[in-house]
Amino acid sequence: MEDLYTYERELIKQGITLIGGIDEVGRGPLVGPVVAACVILPLNYQLEGLTDSKKLSEKKREQFYEILKKEALSIGVGIISAKKIDEVNIYEATKLAMQDAIKNCATKPEYLLIDAMKLDTSIPSNSIIKGDSKSLSIAAASVIAKVTRDRMLIELDKKYPMYDFKHNKGYPTKKHLEAINQFGIIDLHRKSYAPVKEYLERMKNER
Repeated sequence: MEDLYTYERELIKQGITLIGGIDEVGRGPLVGPVVAACVILPLNYQLEGLTDSKKLSEKKREQFYEILKKEALSIGVGIISAKKIDEVNIYEATKLAMQDAIKNCATKPEYLLIDAMKLDTSIPSNSIIKGDSKSLSIAAASVIAKVTRDRMLIELDKKYPMYDFKHNKGYPTKKHLEAINQFGIIDLHRKSYAPVKEYLERMKNER
């Protein structure tokens, strides 16, 4: 089994114990927020099977989410709305979500392990490509962020079942795109994203 604790172990050797793993979810969907999480795990923490949330079943993610909520030293979540994503672009919104996640940690991390992004922060950090598959702390953050966002979309599905958010989580599936053409968009759609933008332009031209 791949060792997901290499980065953490190196930092612990240097006397750094409060390591915040950071990841986000929701850069690609057409609707809803981008969500980031910062998770500080106990020293030498183990949770068998925990890895990048995309590689886990929904059931497994939910199980790990509940375990992490109980066992993590600290968890912070950052949520940036579709409106803000349209204002600043998804890349900047992702950084804002990550910064909010750090701020919302009850315990301040001494060091950050971040999935792929470079963050402007006073806390020393390491940006790791595919970090959610290489660091247990980032994997934990990916699960917290994913489950948090998925639950929001499942709630949204109750209000707008025609878009099938429960299954597509806001991503541009065939059913979602067909629903936009049939029913239009809702306030939480990202108006700067191509399929939504194209729909709005088409509506404007038809007037």
